[in-house]
Amino acid sequence: MTTRTARRRAAGLGYYGTAGALAILFLLPLAWSGWASVRTPHGFGLASYRNMIHYGDGIGTYLRNSLEVTAMTVAGTLAVSLLGGYAFGRFRFPGKNLLFLATLAILMVPYPTILIPLYVLLGWLGLQNSLAGLAAVLVMFQLPFATFLMRNSFEAVPQELEDSAAVDGCGTFTALTRVMIHVVRPAVVTVGLFAFLAAWNEFFAALILLNSSDKFTLPLAVVDMEGRTFGSIDYPTLQAGVVFMAIPCLFLFLLLQRSYVRGFMSGALRG
Repeated sequence: MTTRTARRRAAGLGYYGTAGALAILFLLPLAWSGWASVRTPHGFGLASYRNMIHYGDGIGTYLRNSLEVTAMTVAGTLAVSLLGGYAFGRFRFPGKNLLFLATLAILMVPYPTILIPLYVLLGWLGLQNSLAGLAAVLVMFQLPFATFLMRNSFEAVPQELEDSAAVDGCGTFTALTRVMIHVVRPAVVTVGLFAFLAAWNEFFAALILLNSSDKFTLPLAVVDMEGRTFGSIDYPTLQAGVVFMAIPCLFLFLLLQRSYVRGFMSGALRG
């Protein structure tokens, strides 16, 4: 075995060993939650999942609320960031750079500090204690990074491609929807996945903006499962809720991981 081959093999072992260790490190809490969700004082079973399904207004209510908020958040984030990123990346207009910096400046503000003013604003708009109001707030939180990613992705597209679409008779909006959006599809997937994960797992904003239990999302319902009479906590039911929430996130990430990595590398790391 040559020295170069030995070094290459050692580097491969180090890479896969590090990747395997990190995978175990991140999956261990989820594996522990799955084990704790089926462990009861009397052995192992699915009683905790039955308790979770029938908890409060029913898991179906909380699941529907989370799906509605997530769908509105993903759709709103994609629509606005696509148009905004396209405008910032392909057009010139007065105040463009200043407006873009103002958009990114929102990232510097800790979002919990503005939830109370947003709660008052939603009251003026008649959206307090509503899923649509919560989704609007989550879209606002996602837009700075989403617009930044889409702008960089559109900037990476050769101008000749857009010129060819114009020669074929495509207007600005037609070129965006029929040509450009397909070129930046990895970035679109990345933005959508980020928006999904943020909306699906959001707890603090939902805690502040939602008051009625029948409008609770899954994170609120799972945390509410923790509170029991006499100060006791039903850990198996709580962990069943954690597993139930984690499954869609794992499934989507594994399904879209290639597009996610390509979109993140081509957009977020570009100057």
